[in-house]
Amino acid sequence: MKTPAPPSRPLEALRELTPARVGLGRSGASMPTDALLAFTLDHARARDAVHAAFDAPHLVAGLAGLGLEVSEVSGQARDRGDYLRRPDLGRLLDPDSRRALEERSGGAGEIVIVIGDGLSPAAVNLHAIELVRHLAPRFTEAGIRCGHVVVASGARVALGDEIGAVLGARMVVMLIGERPGLSAPDSLGAYLTFAPRIGLTDEKRNCVSNIHGAGLSYDEAAFKIAWLVREAIARQVTGVALKDESGTALISARPID
Repeated sequence: MKTPAPPSRPLEALRELTPARVGLGRSGASMPTDALLAFTLDHARARDAVHAAFDAPHLVAGLAGLGLEVSEVSGQARDRGDYLRRPDLGRLLDPDSRRALEERSGGAGEIVIVIGDGLSPAAVNLHAIELVRHLAPRFTEAGIRCGHVVVASGARVALGDEIGAVLGARMVVMLIGERPGLSAPDSLGAYLTFAPRIGLTDEKRNCVSNIHGAGLSYDEAAFKIAWLVREAIARQVTGVALKDESGTALISARPID
């Protein structure tokens, strides 16, 4: 059989398959002007995503429209600058938020969903409601009860540990804006923690990342998250002890032609 000829311009073909900066070319000893301008634009978009306003009222209204009970809380950072300089302040609730959650403790159900701004509020504003819309029916089908959703401003991933512990949830699903990259300023991540409590470290969590228009779709992400939640509750563990085998489950669930 004749081997197909390689493309005459392989770098151009490669660029069609990835948003990574490959084969940019050069102008003398520098990169071409169009490549420099594209880099500058993407860098500006990433910075804008970090400093975007977190639209908590929009999220609360959208989640309530899905029939969910919603609470609002805040971390201990006073403002965005404080949040970026002091990551530790985003891992603990401010006193008023903790007291408000303590009044609602005991009714969280098996899991609580926390939606935090993280390092890309833009990603959360754009994707969180639609992801929850796809996720909620999968929880219902699996018989998993979600008590309510908490919208958290000034949040780092570990803030979900305190929220889950105060509410008495068996498990926390934290949806949070991921650190913007030059090809994806609006990427959402989901962090899953069984038996949440203050002081846990990241090896106790599972992560489903890269949820955005050019990454994981809402339906793909919801499938992975629901699979991991179901298995975590059954095995009573998350993190390095729970491997994501949802892809195998998806293949076995597909009908054979």
